[in-house]
Amino acid sequence: MNVGVALKSTARRAPEAIAVIDGDERLTYGALDERTDRLANALRDELGVARGEAVALLAANRTAVVEVLGGCAKAGAVYCGLNFRLGEDEYDSILENAAPRVIVAGAEHRDLATRLAERHGCRLLDLDDEGEHGFEAVLSRAATTTPEALHEIRSADDFCLVYTSGTTGRPKGVLFDVGAVVQHATVAVVEFELDAASRWLVALPHNSSVQITLLPLILVGGTVIFDEARGFDGRRFADAVARHGATHTYLVPTMLFRLLEAGVAGDEIPTLTTIGYGAAPIPPSRVRELVGRFGPRFAQLYGMAEVASIGTMLRKEDYARAFAGEDGIFASCGRPSCVMDVRVVDGEMHDVPDGERGEIVFGSPHTMKGYHRDPERTGAALIDGWMHSGDIGLRDADGYLYVVDRMKDLIIRGGFNIVPSEIENVLYAHPAVLEAAVVGVPDAEWGEALAAGVALKDGAAVDEAGLRAWCRDQGLPSVKVPERIAFFDGLPKNAVGKLAKREVRDVLLAAEVG
Repeated sequence: MNVGVALKSTARRAPEAIAVIDGDERLTYGALDERTDRLANALRDELGVARGEAVALLAANRTAVVEVLGGCAKAGAVYCGLNFRLGEDEYDSILENAAPRVIVAGAEHRDLATRLAERHGCRLLDLDDEGEHGFEAVLSRAATTTPEALHEIRSADDFCLVYTSGTTGRPKGVLFDVGAVVQHATVAVVEFELDAASRWLVALPHNSSVQITLLPLILVGGTVIFDEARGFDGRRFADAVARHGATHTYLVPTMLFRLLEAGVAGDEIPTLTTIGYGAAPIPPSRVRELVGRFGPRFAQLYGMAEVASIGTMLRKEDYARAFAGEDGIFASCGRPSCVMDVRVVDGEMHDVPDGERGEIVFGSPHTMKGYHRDPERTGAALIDGWMHSGDIGLRDADGYLYVVDRMKDLIIRGGFNIVPSEIENVLYAHPAVLEAAVVGVPDAEWGEALAAGVALKDGAAVDEAGLRAWCRDQGLPSVKVPERIAFFDGLPKNAVGKLAKREVRDVLLAAEVG
């Protein structure tokens, strides 16, 4: 199977079914099939895109996202969806690596996309240009016949480039082939129990939604609902769920906290049967609060972009067990997804005993093909078929995986290894704290000192002394109590909503120098 054939099959099976909802706009599968045929033909005939060449999309969440994805799939082009929250220098880095033949962009990114296209030698296809070179005019001139490449595309052909969020440096281009993304989509269908009645409300930027949202819904004939992804508002989100009858969504922890802060009740979103989340851990106390408010409708994903973020899953039945008394499960990120082998290993790739810490590695035929045009980093991360996560974790006797921390985030103070998440969980448990991040900063005597960045809930108040006292009262030894605490209106995030610890550390260091 390939994605273009899957789309055509769904359209023939249910041509009047709604594929995309975008505000007041509705696009059926029949119309989506015709428009993606036209786009695939236009990419080849008018825009000069050969099979295996990249097409970059710079746009907010909108119907054209699914159209460009489908058009690339049918043309055999490599789809490269760009996060619309990045800076111009980050786009330059990505485009230098991806080398797209075409950039597709809308009016709000027109000036930026024009500059990028000129610098990187790309054609620009404007979604909102009403002239003869605009998206609609190009589609109107294109042939409606089945694209020539459609039935020639094979599992090993390149399908998409997903650029990492850059938490450890410049974004890396994660390359997936057709077989991998079809497998990822199939896993999502199984794990999220998707079918033709499913309606997925997309609240995150579209580039993070390809394998676990857009493609699975195409396979089953479900509906993609695009919501505003610029500044999450809990009340607006709940209204969108009710208005569209959304059944599924995927959020990051800060969004879940905003739902709690907005006072949204579980019975206000009754159709929403599954709330997926990931990108960052949530302290167990907050997970209990979420389940208490909304019930066991959560599904936590843990993984990395290189395995399409579905390495393990904490499923609804796990939340029900935890809420019923098995509290320890709240701290887990679940058990392996249905086609993933997950191990916890030492430095020589030997499995460590249950309960002992090691590095988490993922094994599957459908991990990334590699980092695009970067064999050195590919070789360092993907070794003998195992994708190294860089995360420290342990597994219990029931097979539940627990992520202790990132190997790179470990703080070493006077030879004592300190795991930041332990301290962060204590800070999160304070009734005034909305967000917390603990980092190490240079210390002349101890090597590293503990520093914390904290954002408070609206209307809440606590000072540094109060938070230090709280840490001591919760049983933290003095070596684990932060020596420096800075307060933020909101902790900095990267473009996909992950906490940007490097930026927190930079602010703390700057405050110290100042």
